[in-house]
Amino acid sequence: MSAALALSLSLLMVCTALLSGVFGMAGGLILVGVLLVVMPLPQAMVLHAVTQMASNGWRALLWRQNIVWKLTLANLVGSVLSVGLWSIWLYVPDKAVALLLLGLSPFAVRAIPESVLPRRLDVGQMLGGSAVCMMLMLISGVTGPLLDTLFLRSNLGRKEIIATKAACQLFNHGLKLVYFGLLIEQSGSVEPWFLAVAIAASMIGTSFGKLLLERLSDIQFRSWSNRIITVLATYYVGYGLALLANLA
Repeated sequence: MSAALALSLSLLMVCTALLSGVFGMAGGLILVGVLLVVMPLPQAMVLHAVTQMASNGWRALLWRQNIVWKLTLANLVGSVLSVGLWSIWLYVPDKAVALLLLGLSPFAVRAIPESVLPRRLDVGQMLGGSAVCMMLMLISGVTGPLLDTLFLRSNLGRKEIIATKAACQLFNHGLKLVYFGLLIEQSGSVEPWFLAVAIAASMIGTSFGKLLLERLSDIQFRSWSNRIITVLATYYVGYGLALLANLA
């Protein structure tokens, strides 16, 4: 990895961690999209998992008093079951497929009627949703749009959403690191020194994000979160289609 690329990625990690620190989302979507462009998918997933574990772990620690633990435990159970089942296949898609799945998932979730996906977040819904989220994470690298929708449709406040989602994502990205770093045949690796830089950059951005979140209301939080998801999802769908066109 060149010095210029390392510096650019480090600055990007600070910015994306800050964005995630405010909204609990979007930062990971931006980061994985860039990483998929500049490095092979297994290596991109390993680096993304480490940075997101640092970002979410630090965010969960900062907001630890707001974590809803019963939802976090339900997420862990559903995610472990999903990894166990998905490891039988060990499927790794190409970049175009990963980007399309990344972009289409929020639109698919929004199309689900309320009778199927009620506006609440109980243990049962979290258990099933986390299993699907983990499957999407192992395919596209992130699960943000679906998990974000589950949280945004609930009656939880912004601090509870940020804290609980951070705790859930800490476990989920740890499972993803095991999957892409150890289990698959084309397992990826990243230079240890840059992993340390990535962790530090993620923690710095997350700390600044906490300060900004304090200034938002719950209404502003939900409104801006939905707008950000729509913009990013549209971009990734377009980019994925462009890659498919070039491959055809």
